[in-house]
Amino acid sequence: MKLVSWNINGIRAITKKSFFTDLERLDAEIICLQETKANDEQVREALVSLDGSNLYTNSAERPGYSGTAVISKIKPLNVIKNTGIKEFDSEGRVLCLEFDWFFLVNVYVPNSGSELARLAYRQEWDKTFLGYLKGLEKIKPVVVCGDLNVAHKAIDLARPKENYNKAAGYMQEEIDGMDRLTASGLTDTFRHFYPDAKGRYSWWSFRAAARSKNIGWRIDYFLVSSSFLPKVKDAFIIEEMTGSDHCPVGIIIEP
Repeated sequence: MKLVSWNINGIRAITKKSFFTDLERLDAEIICLQETKANDEQVREALVSLDGSNLYTNSAERPGYSGTAVISKIKPLNVIKNTGIKEFDSEGRVLCLEFDWFFLVNVYVPNSGSELARLAYRQEWDKTFLGYLKGLEKIKPVVVCGDLNVAHKAIDLARPKENYNKAAGYMQEEIDGMDRLTASGLTDTFRHFYPDAKGRYSWWSFRAAARSKNIGWRIDYFLVSSSFLPKVKDAFIIEEMTGSDHCPVGIIIEP
């Protein structure tokens, strides 16, 4: 089974490009999308041509902002929106599908912002999200995917020295949040299979031809519970797939 995560930077924008052809190329059982930038009905309208798939959405109260969606060929047992903490549940950032043998949590973690105005909010969000995941894990293993808006290690961005403690996505407070996730027993699947792979990124700024120069960041992940890790057979990043400032990432799993 192939699971894919992709921050699409606007569902209405990307569907005007090669998105549907890209979905066919991905040939995934489940595709998790972040930053749909549309309400639930707009997401459904944008994806109306998809046949044979189930669509689940969680949109922000603010129009044209944030939002998550899942396209699944497999019908889940249950769909859970949000964390249950009101302060963090107005932006459509968490969408969980329950299957027989795991929870799939699609997440779009808040960005701390260019002026770091939301760094404090981000820190509290990280703690709340970890508690939410550990609550799910008491029931069955979790697979967490999405745009986590943090480069975890120096290997995960092209210019670590220039960005450390200066830019959103590579502040120590954000790294600490990621450290707590991995210390809690969640494994970064790509690094599990490719611990030393350099120059493998999932996001590039639109500025200064960053993508063509591969001046990127790996901020999109699949994390899995330790008990689930033996079921993960591979992890991948599809850098050549354009349409967004992010590219798809994914894992292959077997029961």
